[in-house]
Amino acid sequence: MKKNIFSGYEIFVVAILTILQFTLILDFMVLSPLGPFLMPDLHIAPQQFGMVVSAYAFSAGLSGILAAGFADKYDRKKLLIFFYTGFIIGTLFCGLANTYSLLLMARIITGIFGGVIGSITLAIITDLFRLEVRGRVMGFVQMAFASSQVLGLPIGLYFANLWDWHSPFMMIVIVSIVVMGAMIMYLKPIDAHLKVKSDRNAFVHLAKTASDSVYLKTFAATALLATGGFMMMPFGTVFGVNNLKISPDSLPLLYTVTGLCSMLIGPLIGKFSDSWGKYRTFFVGSLVTIVIVLIYCNLGVTPLWLVMVLNVIMFAGITARMISSQALLSAVPEQSDRGAFMSINSSVQQISGGIAAYVAGLIVMQSPSGELLNYDILGYVVAFTTFITIGLIWFVNQRVMKKLAIVPVSLH
Repeated sequence: MKKNIFSGYEIFVVAILTILQFTLILDFMVLSPLGPFLMPDLHIAPQQFGMVVSAYAFSAGLSGILAAGFADKYDRKKLLIFFYTGFIIGTLFCGLANTYSLLLMARIITGIFGGVIGSITLAIITDLFRLEVRGRVMGFVQMAFASSQVLGLPIGLYFANLWDWHSPFMMIVIVSIVVMGAMIMYLKPIDAHLKVKSDRNAFVHLAKTASDSVYLKTFAATALLATGGFMMMPFGTVFGVNNLKISPDSLPLLYTVTGLCSMLIGPLIGKFSDSWGKYRTFFVGSLVTIVIVLIYCNLGVTPLWLVMVLNVIMFAGITARMISSQALLSAVPEQSDRGAFMSINSSVQQISGGIAAYVAGLIVMQSPSGELLNYDILGYVVAFTTFITIGLIWFVNQRVMKKLAIVPVSLH
């Protein structure tokens, strides 16, 4: 058994990328609880607030596609610093905005730069870490999602109550500047991909990557992977309060317990996927997700403790799917295509998530008493798409094993 799997520098890289992802996701998560504060302050309707929330996702998806052709033309450290600087400026503008138009523009700017950072992060992980340990790395980076869930709502409410709704954004800016300084000082250049000769210009590179038949099947898998979370997430709180009859005062406890468990589970699943097999982990996580989603979406009035248990199990299944699939997907592109592939893949995830949320809104209806109707149908759709991804990720797994020319059982 190896004791020191990662060097000191590799531990720093994992830590800084995890914290960076945390600031990125927190910027997105912190906006939802600020609605009751900024809507009356800016005199905007719920539809306008919805536009502020979705503006980030759609601008992020578009910018990822536009940046894909250039993603493999530069040192990844320089690219990361450039786009993270833009993200910080956009978040600063969010903290300074005093009208709806300025806030909307600030969210678009933040999305344009923030939407590319995730793909650069994945490209860096793929460049610096072997496939055999990539599950562990993804497991730690995935902690950023769980920790933002735990901290996003209370941080937003705490600072908004202490000062006003602008203050959470300013806090994110301060933390992000510290992260930026650490990257500038200690992150080494990441430019091995530049040694691979390529005479394609940016637009030809984008077109070639986007039209590759193997990559297209991988993008299809990513699109369906994003469906489940984005379909259920927007209505999760409403379903919990009105259908499951959970007290609104209990929601922070529910989110905190679920998030803390996800933070603990993520690294364990990452290590497990490396030792047991990434596709096996994805397969089991998908089955768990399907079963729990079908149970959860058909619940009536339910005790809080049982809702917590089901949420923890469901998020464990979703986490297992995301960590193992990301580790596998990272092995698909050629070195010269990694940046472009990750950018397009990230854009597909953002855009398909937005579409999934819109479709979910067409399926779900609210009764006069407040209960959500057709939430069970939403569960069936999520379960069906999850089942399809089992086959799509199987194809990805087969492709990776052929590429590495190793026996399937030994692939970790």
